[in-house]
Amino acid sequence: MSKKHNFYAGPAILPETVLAQSAEAIRNFADMGLSLLEISHRSKQFEAVMDESRSLVRQLLGIDEDYEVMFLTGGASTQFFMIPMNLLRENESASYVNTGTWASLAIKEAKLFGQINVLASSEEDQFRYIPKGFSIPEDSAYLHITSNNTIYGSQYHHFPESPVPLVCDMSSDIFSRRLNASKFSLIYAGAQKNMGPAGVTLVVIRKDMLGRSGRKLPTMLDYRTHADKGSMYNTPPVFPIYVSMLTMRWILNSGGIEAIEARNREKAELLYAEIDRNSCFEGTVKKEDRSWMNVVFVPTKAEWENQFLEECKKNACVGLAGHRSVGGFRASLYNALDISSVKVLVETMREFEKKYA
Repeated sequence: MSKKHNFYAGPAILPETVLAQSAEAIRNFADMGLSLLEISHRSKQFEAVMDESRSLVRQLLGIDEDYEVMFLTGGASTQFFMIPMNLLRENESASYVNTGTWASLAIKEAKLFGQINVLASSEEDQFRYIPKGFSIPEDSAYLHITSNNTIYGSQYHHFPESPVPLVCDMSSDIFSRRLNASKFSLIYAGAQKNMGPAGVTLVVIRKDMLGRSGRKLPTMLDYRTHADKGSMYNTPPVFPIYVSMLTMRWILNSGGIEAIEARNREKAELLYAEIDRNSCFEGTVKKEDRSWMNVVFVPTKAEWENQFLEECKKNACVGLAGHRSVGGFRASLYNALDISSVKVLVETMREFEKKYA
């Protein structure tokens, strides 16, 4: 079968070496003569996986022992309500910035637990930019932002200076660029973009935020439960954690976050340059807020949409249809996507222009 150039937004492309190692672990994990899928999560072999996974997160984010690292289930969508449950006290308010679909859903869930102030939103302009220059109430329990917007293609390139604890959904750009993680009190991310397969969610929380709300919480929805038990209060998602560990190893072996960032910048700049040059396409997001991870663009003639997707298919470029709520095209340039795939897409765009423009 010929190579596919995988631009899907998620579950997303994984490094080929990670896929090979994962397949081997399904057959024979750690020379145990057993599959990773059939061993005890409390075996010393899997405990080593969990320990290394936490260590890799600390290394890649540059965080110290003031933070807990947890691997949970339920996706980022579960974090939308776990965060206010765990952080928002009675009679307190929390602040949110609305930059797209996932931020909107986080706001909706948080409203079940207290007063939520939406400080800024780009909804009136179809989420084409990241709001800036808004004031942050100092009596907020926390400020919640979404670092990258997979559907609309915008991204924070400068995080707000917050006088209150900063909470961030980094599901679609975790480990894709350098950042000062100490600015954040809680970071969460579904694994299935840059960290691993679907099925596990990373939560990094400053220890002094644990138990902040004072609420009586169900055991499984209390961050303290998972922090105290090393993410193994109940059976964790063993395989997704293992694949995430391999992916984080791959990042380090590829030169670390600094090298990954340089690669991601190069891929994004190459594709955006062609979008801006090509008469058949146009970007949808303000240039200063364009995402490096999810490049969203549209044809200059509506009838070209299906035609271009057919041309992409002929050249083995898959996953380029825009989200159903937006249309157009979306090229996801996650860490494991090689620049050679972006070059194939750019050449497809150039050939399309010659053929139709």
